[in-house]
Amino acid sequence: MHSTCHGSPIMADDHRSLEPSQRVGFSGNRIDRQSETRPADALVKAKASADATYILFTEDRALVDTGRIPNTVRFPPDRAAELGLIDDTAVLLGNQADRPILAGTSARTPEELPDTIKAVDLRSLALGGNIAADELGAVAQGRSLLLWHETHRFCANCGQPTDMSIGGLRRDCPACGRFHFPRTDPVVIMLAIDGDRCLLGRSHRFQPGMYSCLAGFMEPGETIEDAVRRETAEESGIQIGCVRYHASQPWPFPSSLMIGCHGEALSFDIAMDVDELEDCRWFSRNAVHQLLSHTHPGNLICPPKFAIAHELIRAFADGEVGFV
Repeated sequence: MHSTCHGSPIMADDHRSLEPSQRVGFSGNRIDRQSETRPADALVKAKASADATYILFTEDRALVDTGRIPNTVRFPPDRAAELGLIDDTAVLLGNQADRPILAGTSARTPEELPDTIKAVDLRSLALGGNIAADELGAVAQGRSLLLWHETHRFCANCGQPTDMSIGGLRRDCPACGRFHFPRTDPVVIMLAIDGDRCLLGRSHRFQPGMYSCLAGFMEPGETIEDAVRRETAEESGIQIGCVRYHASQPWPFPSSLMIGCHGEALSFDIAMDVDELEDCRWFSRNAVHQLLSHTHPGNLICPPKFAIAHELIRAFADGEVGFV
């Protein structure tokens, strides 16, 4: 029998009063992107500003100044130049506190950086928690935008070279007049729930002992709810009824939006896709608490706090979601 979609209310304390999407990594971006109001010379003016700050990347890693407390990924223009900023890669992310925030690529390899400057991969940066949440969110925006420019230098319509426009928010084709805009790839990530248990799987790529939510890319012409149902059925054989959105997370690997949902399980016998998963099983609420606290007798764990999968699993474990 199908249940109605009425979940338990979120309890109001210091942790749970936050909007769920604010509790995940890369979500703290406070930059005013000024997408609709930028003049054509916005990038030129930003570069000329003495108040500008740069976020730099090399080899898919962000440069972090570990000599400052707290650590920071933001550098003034003269310091960015010293660290090898390639000027024509710079894009304008927007303004924060009336200061232009730009992102760019450094010509230096990690081995060529000064002792206090470290090139840190984005997962480690999110896991380490040594920079402010708004800086981590800006890193996600910067990395996604820079990679889009690197991989979309030619027009998808006519194949001719394109030019960066309005500070990096668009690429224009002078040959055919087409405008091209940065893309975001939507991914559903979901936790199937059956009363006091939930469904978790592990990919062949996961670290030993880790179990997580199922996930997959949305397809053209598909609703979020249908994508949740399709992906869950394809990977585990479990049929999903009611779907409830919980939170989202910018995921700069390279430029995805993770759309986190809980789903009501209508079937219970697992038929796992062995090409996608190494294992898939039901976990009791008590076992999920053990995963979260790293006390599971089988040394099993779930993703760390910065991941939206952790937020979906924690919300279930704490009784914040359910289907009745």
